[in-house]
Amino acid sequence: MKPVIQLEPTGCGIASVAAIAGVSYSRAKYVASALDIYADDQRLWSETAHVRKLLRRFGLKADATETPFRSWDALPDLALLSIKWHLERGRPFWHWVVFARENERPSVLDSRQGLRQHIRSDFGRIKPKWYIGVADAQASIARR
Repeated sequence: MKPVIQLEPTGCGIASVAAIAGVSYSRAKYVASALDIYADDQRLWSETAHVRKLLRRFGLKADATETPFRSWDALPDLALLSIKWHLERGRPFWHWVVFARENERPSVLDSRQGLRQHIRSDFGRIKPKWYIGVADAQASIARR
């Protein structure tokens, strides 16, 4: 799986779905806009419905609920993680990243533009709050 860089400061949810779906940021943004999902909509990074809807459009199945983060070993092989979780005026916000375990090798794909490395393994510095497991990604990609 390859990281997809967000082309807008608030496009982490779109970029994360693009990475999982194996499409470009531009393609994911186009599909998102057809679903009335836009990077500058705060709901994209303070609610999960938009990301779940976009995953479904790409044929991907997400867990129905968010699971509190316990440990890196406890994560499924593919998940969306909420990191940099914080409250602003009582409303939660976070940055979306992708956790992927491929060939028994875990990594985090971080779409933020300013990073030198978008494939991260500095797990001690990343502080997830919760995650959404994503299933059948490879099968869905192979069908397209």
